Amino acid sequence: MSVDSDGAAGGDVLYAAAKKIYPAAVHGRLRTIKWAVLFITLGLYYFLPFVRWDRGPNAPDQAVLIDLAGRRAYFFFIEIWPQEVYYLTGLLVVAALMLFLMNAVAGRVWCGYLCPQTVWTDLFMQVERWIEGDRRERILLDKQPWYGEKIARKTMKHVAWLMIAWWTGGAWVLYFADAPTLVHDLITHQAPLAVYIWIGILTFTTYALAGHMREQVCLYMCPWPRIQAALTDEWALNVTYRGDRGEPRMSVKTAEKARAAGAPAGDCIDCIACVHACPTGVDIRDGIQLGCIQCGLCIDACDTMMTKVGREPGLIGYDTDMNIARRAAGKPPIYRIVRARTVLYAGLIAVVGAVMTYTLATRAFQDVNVLHDRNPIAVQLSEGGIRNGYTVRILNKRTEERSFTLGVDGLPDGAVIDAVGVDQTFRDVPLVTVGPDTTRELRVHVSTQSAEGLDDSTPVVFRIVDISSGEAAIARDFFKLPQK
Repeated sequence: MSVDSDGAAGGDVLYAAAKKIYPAAVHGRLRTIKWAVLFITLGLYYFLPFVRWDRGPNAPDQAVLIDLAGRRAYFFFIEIWPQEVYYLTGLLVVAALMLFLMNAVAGRVWCGYLCPQTVWTDLFMQVERWIEGDRRERILLDKQPWYGEKIARKTMKHVAWLMIAWWTGGAWVLYFADAPTLVHDLITHQAPLAVYIWIGILTFTTYALAGHMREQVCLYMCPWPRIQAALTDEWALNVTYRGDRGEPRMSVKTAEKARAAGAPAGDCIDCIACVHACPTGVDIRDGIQLGCIQCGLCIDACDTMMTKVGREPGLIGYDTDMNIARRAAGKPPIYRIVRARTVLYAGLIAVVGAVMTYTLATRAFQDVNVLHDRNPIAVQLSEGGIRNGYTVRILNKRTEERSFTLGVDGLPDGAVIDAVGVDQTFRDVPLVTVGPDTTRELRVHVSTQSAEGLDDSTPVVFRIVDISSGEAAIARDFFKLPQK
């Protein structure tokens, strides 16, 4: 089947080639907010690995670090161990609920202001404007034949894009190792090969997505536009064209003549400044569309034009489907940010956040695990007593060495606990020293003088206690009699 130059085959459009979009520079309140978000988010991303945080001896001093070799994650004063991966689950749940809440309040405000794809694309487009000029200059430059100035500008632009993309990839790997040390190793070519590979991958993906694919990522790769459509309602604020005020469209002079003759004339002068400002090429006057990321740049462009022609700003603005219907019916607009949906999302965020905060504040910095020997399960001693063997693991989550007493509860008086290789005792029980931020495994024997008063399987509790702080942890198991 042949496909013609317009992407049609047999009269049916199967594929339409993407048209290059040349967004125009915009100035205004929402553009200023977007610049502020860009500087804050990228500033944090690029420089946070170099922030230091003193955790004491034997601990890394990088404020934010994912230590894969040490199997730890650090975020300022918080340290996460592998067995505490549920905190990551909680963060993902909170992030999803925050996304739902933002959508319920203001549609795709995440896409327009905070999404990494939007932020980096904004930066790439600004670099493009600095080097090639604004919309008109870029269009003319692309139409011109390849010659010295065009080649120089294009080369300069792509070099700048690659440098931004390279620093983006480099900044990401700095979160997985000590940043100053890794930077030194990268410069002196001493870093592991995997680091260079990952920087290369992230450089390529950032350069491709932010420099070339741009709106195609939002339209075809990202699932959120389709998901959020099922989560929104008629009260959510979205970038909206006031058709009741803007229609019918006509030029300023034509509108003046129409109004003088008593004919209707809208405020929209059909200048398409809103279309030229849109980074995805959407005409907001056609209603909410999949390509609209709710960035609000069309609002600034339209307000600027309305001010120039002496008309009231706000022809395009954040509004709700409910208010569109109310205006069409001649009713005043109403806004309800606080409603059942937003209260539910905010409540769930508060509950999950409170649970995570409580578990983080009350978590222990020591732990003990016990594994009963399987063969033999129990041994009858020559003097009539019973002995059980266990493997005990004591976990010290602090960055200094600690000493723990190891005891067992639930057995008759006279029971003896013996840790192989531990010579020190404290109050007749083994005193176990565990190094900083590590685990110590022990072979432990528990013996009784006789089997009197014992069931075939007696519940016991192993207890460790830090002799300095009194912090404790327990593990439950069973003391068994020999099988008959």
